[in-house]
Amino acid sequence: MRIASTFLLLLLPCFAGSDDWPGWRGPTGNGISPLKNLPTSWSADKNIAWKVPIPGKGQSSPVVWGNRIFITVDIAGDPIPDKVIPKHIMRGAPFRNPDSGSADRKHTLKALCFDAATGKQIWERTLFDGEVYDEVHRTASYATSTPVTDGKHVYFSFGAEGFYKLDFDGKVIWKTDLGKIDTVGLGYGPSPVLFEDKVLILADQDSGDKSFLAAISAADGKVVWKVDRKLTQTWGTPVLVDVNGKTQLIVNGSESVVAYDPRAGEELWRVNGPGGFIVHTPVFGQGMMIASVGYPTKKVIGIRLNPKEGEERIAWTYEKGTSYVPSPLLYGEYLYLMTDSGIVTCMDPRTGEIKYEGKRVPKPGRFNSAMIAFDGKFLLSSEDGDTYVIKAGPEFEILSTNSIGEGIVASLAPAGDSIYIRTKQSLLRVREAK
Repeated sequence: MRIASTFLLLLLPCFAGSDDWPGWRGPTGNGISPLKNLPTSWSADKNIAWKVPIPGKGQSSPVVWGNRIFITVDIAGDPIPDKVIPKHIMRGAPFRNPDSGSADRKHTLKALCFDAATGKQIWERTLFDGEVYDEVHRTASYATSTPVTDGKHVYFSFGAEGFYKLDFDGKVIWKTDLGKIDTVGLGYGPSPVLFEDKVLILADQDSGDKSFLAAISAADGKVVWKVDRKLTQTWGTPVLVDVNGKTQLIVNGSESVVAYDPRAGEELWRVNGPGGFIVHTPVFGQGMMIASVGYPTKKVIGIRLNPKEGEERIAWTYEKGTSYVPSPLLYGEYLYLMTDSGIVTCMDPRTGEIKYEGKRVPKPGRFNSAMIAFDGKFLLSSEDGDTYVIKAGPEFEILSTNSIGEGIVASLAPAGDSIYIRTKQSLLRVREAK
């Protein structure tokens, strides 16, 4: 195992500082912050520096660069009489989820920018206003993808409703349309990934006939390369990993986990995927890539990024402990899994050895927010508004329970000396009182 040869790769061409949280799951796409001066205790009336209401719905996580915070929102409008809903095929059969909807109304999709110090809204821009293409799940929205920034511009992704580049003053630089992107009526999920001068976009669709991975130019929004994937619908975000000095873009998929050269889209390797409905973003470290799924089956695959001669690329599998939506976390020497109800498992990512499993948080709940980690701790946040701070390592220990009374479905964003939390109603800054 050539662990020393595999490192975390910063995703951005204008590299994020340690104080920033520039995109989905932070500066490396792994949910980890290097910061050590972050708060670990708060409540609705303790260590809340500011709190501001936000309109509409949205699951996109806050993106923080310097003194700017960016989020997206989806505001439902007037009904559309006789709206024609796209028909979907999933695994060879007609498919419509009974909880799909929302396409029979107009929608306004906006980018919002806030001052990180005060919470004051600096600007808002309407990026789409009108009739959307496909349905979304009733618990989701058309503002699910988290934007990404290079410190000068911000890139927003709304699937069939377009991809956008804005500057920090809210000026729209370009819009790119990649066509009608089918989502089996559950919503578009992948977040954009920045690599060098490209924005990488995943669009797996329905039964896979129209699935693709594309790179668009960060400068002008034109397609640089586009490859067919022929894999069924996924909602997870690809990750960039450096393996022996070469960058690989790795995509979790039901049938296959595939690595690509992000410069040209060339396939580098593939292994069998975990099956099911892929919502998880893969995680990486210790020379390993971890691909997983939580519905309708549960499976975790430990994949060697740089196998020795004669070694299989797949090192181990494990078939429980995962959630439908929240991705796992690989922090330091350990891999952490969680279920939809917050039951936690700790494993050795190199071997799949269980360190503990079946550990429960004090209050049963439902979890949709991905875990984050910093300073020897990892955090779980529930739809009830409870965040549990847990000691990282092979022994389970809850360090604090923090309740704010508003449901959390977006992932937390640590930056500077604060944690920024998007709830179903508000945006908050958590900071130790000075």
